[in-house]
Amino acid sequence: MQQTTSSHWAPITKPRDVREQSNLTDYARACRAFDWGAARAELSGLPGGGLNIAYEAVDRHVAAGRGEVTALRWIDRHDQVTDISYADLAERTNRFANLLRTLGVGRGERVFTLLGRVPELYVAVLGTLKAGCVLAPLFSAFGPEPIRQRMRLGGAAVLVTTPALYWKKIAPIKDDLPGLRHVLLVNPDPLPGEATLAEQLAGSSPDFTVEPTSPQDMALLHFTSGTTGQPKAAVHVHEAVVAHHSTAKHALDLRAGDVFWCTADPGWVTGMSYGIIAPLTIGATVVSDEGEFDTRRWYRVLSEQKVTVWYTAPTALRMLMRHSADIAGEYDLSALRYVASVGEPLNPEAVIWGRDVLGLPVHDNWWQTETGAIMISNFRAEEVRPGSMGRPLPGVTAAVLRRGPDGRAQITHGKVREVAEPGEVGELALRPGWPSMFRGYLDEPARYAACFADGWYLTGDLARRDADGYYWFVGRADDVIKSAGHLVGPFEVESALMAHPAVAEAGVIGKPDPVAGELVKAFVSLRPGFEPTEQLRGELLAFGRRALGAVAPKEIAFDDALPHTRSGKVMRRLLKARELGTPEGDLSTLESA
Repeated sequence: MQQTTSSHWAPITKPRDVREQSNLTDYARACRAFDWGAARAELSGLPGGGLNIAYEAVDRHVAAGRGEVTALRWIDRHDQVTDISYADLAERTNRFANLLRTLGVGRGERVFTLLGRVPELYVAVLGTLKAGCVLAPLFSAFGPEPIRQRMRLGGAAVLVTTPALYWKKIAPIKDDLPGLRHVLLVNPDPLPGEATLAEQLAGSSPDFTVEPTSPQDMALLHFTSGTTGQPKAAVHVHEAVVAHHSTAKHALDLRAGDVFWCTADPGWVTGMSYGIIAPLTIGATVVSDEGEFDTRRWYRVLSEQKVTVWYTAPTALRMLMRHSADIAGEYDLSALRYVASVGEPLNPEAVIWGRDVLGLPVHDNWWQTETGAIMISNFRAEEVRPGSMGRPLPGVTAAVLRRGPDGRAQITHGKVREVAEPGEVGELALRPGWPSMFRGYLDEPARYAACFADGWYLTGDLARRDADGYYWFVGRADDVIKSAGHLVGPFEVESALMAHPAVAEAGVIGKPDPVAGELVKAFVSLRPGFEPTEQLRGELLAFGRRALGAVAPKEIAFDDALPHTRSGKVMRRLLKARELGTPEGDLSTLESA
């Protein structure tokens, strides 16, 4: 495959003052000096020994005299702002932990949340961890079936949700959840005969001694999206907080006193690891906006709340890019110091847009549910190469492994080989040992074991590494298009097409072909002001050929309704199903994706 992404966009260098003011000022030196033991020592640990995520996120700040600092700034749907201090959050989470004990919920039992961005979510998450229970967040937009799958798989004992979500999504499946003993409702409309969560918390003591959890005690269950087959429940432990804290400093440049906004939904791993845990361990103020995406609303939040560090998704950035840059100019974004992206690979065009419109390039990074924390990142003090996901975090060892015919790492007699030349595509792999590495798939030891070979964790992602150690995402091994002997990464084709001024978004699939095996076909949605004409189609095909050569799309279809997951990713499998006329093209499947 041609290396288009690394050659068509000039690197963005950082001014000296930016480099000097960053948490990580010298990447090479930081990598040489880094030690996970020293990173662990930056946290306090429980007073009586052990390690607990919630204590590190809340109580240690109170113990250090920082209790009056705002921990959570909640913006409701009507733009009303509520500030909750670290001291207040400590008391509320103590009450929740005491409530669990009163209900007979023991250490290690699973507490599920099915909530949007409301204060009770943060209270339930941290109170659960204080009590030594296991927290399992659910995406509130899921339908009943994906919820049932996850709650049965995770062995749910407690569910925290709203009455509306309960009646719509839980009541129809409750008979199939025999282990569910308690449903806690967060607003003044309880189930018949049951108190509201607020009433129950008011009757609980504000004093609680955090359960003495050890670093290896299970803390979190994070579920994969389940778009193919049954979801997997990745097990994470309390030691993960060490990686959350360290990567927040290095990859997100977070520091105490920052106003931090992570737009990821708290039902997913990003919204939990970096929307709640990591910024609180740093001592930042977490902005939580209950409202839905709206261009002006988002700019208003950035401006009025004086957000300093913003962690968002490529889909959201592309939605902002559809509108005139003049809108951003109407808002004071001068407080913004750092912008990062997560959730899917970031197209180079979005990096450049950030620089031109926000005054800051957008910094891509890479990680997975299984890694629990950011593994590869572009850093504030370092050069940004648009289209690259960056370089490994200090303490993380990555490699590109030689691939076999199926695109995955080639394993011969239990051994793997790293690729020899820069730019060669292979499977991205990591050396185990970082603190947030998942410890298993719940009740699936064989599935877990299959993720490792020859001392490497195999990510399932294809990537390449350039001569300077920057990594470039190619695609999922099972998503790569095999066309006339080429392995074509859909993301690279999509990024190349999005460099055209007419293209707002693209989705690329392999279309079966009797000669080439598969032909590359692209579906594109257009920016306002452009019409889907045959002339434009021809222009885009030629544009693709100039950028990509032999792996350019052979067909382009215009589509203003590209299917997305609820988290915003273009669903290539649904595009392919539509193309082939298979049942998976039914958009009703989107809710469970």
